[in-house]
Amino acid sequence: MTSCKIIYGTAWKKERTTALVVSAVLNGFRAIDTACQPKHYREDLVGQALRILQDEHGIKREHLFIQTKFTPIGGQDSSQPLPYDPAKPLEEQIETSFQRSLANLRTTYLDSLLLHSPLSTIAQTVAAWRVLMALQDSGRVRNIGVSNTYDVAVLEALEQQGGRRAQVVQNRWYEGNQWDPEVWSYCRQSGIQYQSFWTLSGAPNLLEHPAMQAIAQAKSCTAEQALFRIAQLRGVTPLSGTTNEQHMKEDVETEKIDLEETSDAQVKVATETVNSLLDGRV
Repeated sequence: MTSCKIIYGTAWKKERTTALVVSAVLNGFRAIDTACQPKHYREDLVGQALRILQDEHGIKREHLFIQTKFTPIGGQDSSQPLPYDPAKPLEEQIETSFQRSLANLRTTYLDSLLLHSPLSTIAQTVAAWRVLMALQDSGRVRNIGVSNTYDVAVLEALEQQGGRRAQVVQNRWYEGNQWDPEVWSYCRQSGIQYQSFWTLSGAPNLLEHPAMQAIAQAKSCTAEQALFRIAQLRGVTPLSGTTNEQHMKEDVETEKIDLEETSDAQVKVATETVNSLLDGRV
């Protein structure tokens, strides 16, 4: 599993994807998230960025953590070219999508492959999971997981019926779902990497909270950096989709903010207050 504490997210970047991925990596990101879903991602332009980074900047593929997703037909836009034939069996759909991802990303392996969401039934989800397991067993995928999964029962089914525990879960972690407590807790207890999106855009009240502002002032950082750091200390790996180069630098620097061994009593109290809010204790 990647030791990176933050991941660059490429959704909705459209034709800017290549330049933004190059910029993100040059500013310190070492993990990139995409999907084989033309509706919201330009996976092929991520691949162009990877080529530029290697050819022009000497940053090799093996120094980056590349994660993509198989998107079921319900999440695809049928008005755009699909990465697989939806009339084919599910197993063939996933294999075809996987091969398209390898071609788009100009790589022979993936560091992580996720189901973009559970399928219509548990049985279908488990069937899809077994295909991911086979890809992992072949050595072409290092980690497998699932996104947009807010029911622990689905994760339990992957392990109990599918035969293997997820290594990655990627969910919305924000005010709107009370910080996804059940799945987040399950992942922490089970050693599953919990990745978050909407971390900043979904937390306006928390970012403005006096405790968060106090941490930011005491640590000479932004409230956004403080939230990312608290997330990391809670076992959450946030995605950042910023298009701002300064914010890219700040996001990467987040993991250096010391909130654990600080002797500042005000920071300790403020951090505990934020954690209490995240735990629903206040």
